[in-house]
Amino acid sequence: MQPNSAAIVVLVGLPFLAAAVAPIVYRYLGDRTAYFAAAIAFISLGLVSSQHGVHGEVVLPWIPSMGVTLRFYVDGLALLVGYLASGIGVLVFTYSASYMHGEPGKAKYYATMLAFMGSMLGVAFAADLLAIFVFWELTSISSFVLIGHYTDERDSRYAARKSMLITVGGGLFMLVGFLILASHAGTYDLVYMLEHADEVRSGLASAGLLWPVVGLLGIGAAAKSAQVPLHIWLPNAMEAPTTVSTFLHSATMVKAGVYLVGRFRPLLLSDEWMALFAALGLITMTVTAILAVSATDIKELLAYSTASHLGLIIAGFGFLHAYGAETGAFHILNHALFKAALFLVAGIVAHEAGTRAIDELGGMWRDLPITAGITVVAALGMAGVPPFNGFYSKELLFEAAYETAVHLGGLAWLYPAVAVFGSIFTFLYSIRFLQLFFGDRPDALGEVHSPPVTMIAPPLLLAVLAAIVGAMPQLAVDTLIQSVVGSATSGHAHAFHVGLPTSLTPPFVMSLIVMGTGVITYPFYGRIHAALNRLFEVVPPITANWWYDSIVYGVNRRSVQVAERVHNGLLRLYATWTFFGVAALTISGFVATTATLPAELPITLAPALILVLLVAVVAAVAITIAPSHVAGVLTLSILGFMVAIFYILASAPDLALTQLTIETLTLVIFLLVLDRLPAFYGEIDRMGAIRDGVLSIAVGMTVTVTVLLSTAATPTMKIAEYFVEEAIPQGGGGNIVNVILVDFRAFDTLGEISVIAMAALSVLTLVALRNGGETA
Repeated sequence: MQPNSAAIVVLVGLPFLAAAVAPIVYRYLGDRTAYFAAAIAFISLGLVSSQHGVHGEVVLPWIPSMGVTLRFYVDGLALLVGYLASGIGVLVFTYSASYMHGEPGKAKYYATMLAFMGSMLGVAFAADLLAIFVFWELTSISSFVLIGHYTDERDSRYAARKSMLITVGGGLFMLVGFLILASHAGTYDLVYMLEHADEVRSGLASAGLLWPVVGLLGIGAAAKSAQVPLHIWLPNAMEAPTTVSTFLHSATMVKAGVYLVGRFRPLLLSDEWMALFAALGLITMTVTAILAVSATDIKELLAYSTASHLGLIIAGFGFLHAYGAETGAFHILNHALFKAALFLVAGIVAHEAGTRAIDELGGMWRDLPITAGITVVAALGMAGVPPFNGFYSKELLFEAAYETAVHLGGLAWLYPAVAVFGSIFTFLYSIRFLQLFFGDRPDALGEVHSPPVTMIAPPLLLAVLAAIVGAMPQLAVDTLIQSVVGSATSGHAHAFHVGLPTSLTPPFVMSLIVMGTGVITYPFYGRIHAALNRLFEVVPPITANWWYDSIVYGVNRRSVQVAERVHNGLLRLYATWTFFGVAALTISGFVATTATLPAELPITLAPALILVLLVAVVAAVAITIAPSHVAGVLTLSILGFMVAIFYILASAPDLALTQLTIETLTLVIFLLVLDRLPAFYGEIDRMGAIRDGVLSIAVGMTVTVTVLLSTAATPTMKIAEYFVEEAIPQGGGGNIVNVILVDFRAFDTLGEISVIAMAALSVLTLVALRNGGETA
């Protein structure tokens, strides 16, 4: 069954249209704009649901004359991300009605949140590499605005810049990978590539491009999904309102990176793919889980835990064996359910208790009983405790890691070992979050009020859905996840079953080790937390911001120093760097393209031409020893006149006349200007003279090589013959020179006329200013 074109277009376009009118709507509705945004998200959810079970491509002509089309693709993976972006959007917008009450910039907030939802839906359904990139960058721009929502706060601005630099920078690497991939495949159509995956992949491998493409896409995915070492932006992004953290930085935007990995998995699946993504995911899962244990703020803890679970998804999509794709697909859903619920719980706690500090919170289950129940379901799902939803996808990861180790042996046994080690820290911080409600109540914690219905209903619904998945995991697999697995495996996925273990399988033993070690270790959580923070104080380079601050602010300081040295007002220095840069780039281009000089130079010099060139050489040498400005300019004009004579000997009288005219005018102008300059040159040191001499030789060699390479070709048809033959058919004129100027080189001539017109206007302006009494 083919997707409905109109439904897909409306699905992607409606949020942008709503974003455009959101400021106007806010003027009339105020805080109730949240319900307008929730209605838009609900319509989007309905449109996504209308395409459930559909698989196919939507092609919309965009610029037919140039063969440009806008392509969308509907399959299980796209629908899953679409469900998350629109479904959680409904809940977050509803939650915002109460949470954002009294907050500044709400018109901008709702407009940007809607634009983000449209961007994320575009990423999910786009089937053209360039369209994916455009929507991808729109999510980064939306995130930048939303993270910096509190524009008056320094930390908010810092976090916004940091996220923009890392995610947009990663997107540029991804774009290069897209361009290489499209250049090799001959199309930007992702559906075509997926249908010819084996052919494209083998072609990339034979051309030595598989590693570069996998690596470049990996950088883009790592930047967006906060994978080590690019995870450092996500904790700072918690400066945004909790609703932003819930929507963008737990459930949807950060899923763009894992979506990218899942989408390109069937196209690039190889040993290189597993070497990168399995290792990247497991390292991120472990490192950020340890950082979560060191957190002192509940949103900081959830931020690091988000990066950790995204690492689990990346690792799942990275494995080639057993249940790799199943792990990634199932955990995208599970993580979105329990993490979005926990972020909303964090918002309730901060809103009602007035603090986010972990040490200042505890024992709140009597004050917030419903919120405590939500936390039980979500936190135990995050910990991977059976029978909660996160357990099943964690088991699939253990299965994939174990089977890979059995298949490969050797160092591959690090896969299950690291997975277990990282999961122990996941268990620890999950129980610590749960203790906010069931631990001892701090004496300093004041009265905690019950949240309004609009704040409690969204996380409650998410917790109910997570509980249903935990109770009936196979229902979720059969309804949605199986089709997602098919998207990540080119439709070759076999049906798989999940449920509570009935025997001591290796994955279940790994889970028992995690839970047992976690239970034994948790009483020492405070000591582990304190030890980690002492370690960060002693060794700053292992903290999240040290490298970023050192590099960014170090570059800023260095740029100031370089600017002071380079921009010193000396024309000689500016000319040196300009000529050196042009020569270096030109020669580098020739080397990169393996250009070779012609073996024979078909040059024949008549005696008269030799004499002209000798005079030019003598004049060039004389310029370097001229004692004054006037002598230097007069000597330089000799070169210009020799060029004119060269044109005459080469049977180009029109060029000779032009050269003579220009040279004469230039000489007169220079002599007039020199009246205002000192009579003699200043002294130059020996090193400066050597530098200038070397630069002059380099520029001269660059020009020589360029001329030799550009004239080495021997086309079958001379350009003069082309103009003669096409002057009348295309230009409608018998005067070939005129036709060239006004037809074949029309834009060039237009540019020259524009220059003359601007020069004339400048002269008129100066004359007018003089008549008006201006002296400067």
